[in-house]
Amino acid sequence: MNTGHTHSTADTDPGKIELHARNVAFDLSETPLHWIPGHPMSSNMITVLNLLLPEGERWFVETFNEALPLIKDEALAADMRGFVGQEAMHAEVHDRAVENWLRGHGVDPTGYLQQMEWIFRRVLGPRDGNAEQKRKHLIERLWLIAAIEHYTAILGDFALNCTWAENGADPAMTDMFTWHGAEEVEHRAVAHDAAAYFADSPLRRARAMALAFPFLIWLMARGFRFINSQDPTVADKSVVAKTRLYVRSYVRDSRAGVFPKLSKLALATLTYFKPGFAPTDIGDTAQAVAFLASSPGARRAA
Repeated sequence: MNTGHTHSTADTDPGKIELHARNVAFDLSETPLHWIPGHPMSSNMITVLNLLLPEGERWFVETFNEALPLIKDEALAADMRGFVGQEAMHAEVHDRAVENWLRGHGVDPTGYLQQMEWIFRRVLGPRDGNAEQKRKHLIERLWLIAAIEHYTAILGDFALNCTWAENGADPAMTDMFTWHGAEEVEHRAVAHDAAAYFADSPLRRARAMALAFPFLIWLMARGFRFINSQDPTVADKSVVAKTRLYVRSYVRDSRAGVFPKLSKLALATLTYFKPGFAPTDIGDTAQAVAFLASSPGARRAA
């Protein structure tokens, strides 16, 4: 996983990309629950994203739509509209995966989905108040989205460079997560640019990241426990046996390149605080665009 430097060079950088949603389709009818063979815990942990992301992405869309009328920079507004289209499609695709695939494997996600709905609609939604209070709350939410998008870019870069395919992962699920990851790399600067348009300071960034990091870990851990509680290969194990399984799986899977190394994620978190940090320091636009041109799911849109 590349986290600390720019890959792009003058001869590979495709230049300014016009962001647009791709009307993708992924057939998960043959996809097993443990879609990375021999790596059930990594399969389950990455599957959590299907449950966590849709409400989060609808929240991104709602917040950006609230901000758009206040944006006078037409190039940024165009990027934001492209971002909104892509995020809305991500939410739809992961919703479909939950309804048509995860439920089919006997995992009932209702309880977790209701928690996500409550967090993103009630806790993080718009608030009442005067114009100044509303604007202040909007800017805070935009910076929180920028901090979260820092991680989606890191994970997108991981998806483009990991070893799922080499480890025999299900092609449809691999394509779906890599398509999503590639679009995250493609639009990785937009949330940061939108937040900075209103107000940028090291304090704002630090405060947003201090919220985003533990928040995402907590949501992922809850989702992981939730899926494992309904996975017959894990559900009946004791707490000690589960803990041992998780630690062993993480060490093995991160070495095999099917799961991100936590040390790399921690390091990438720190890059966010570097003076002169730019979201484009993570990932490679040319690589993302090349994948999107060849992805079977994305090509169905063409």
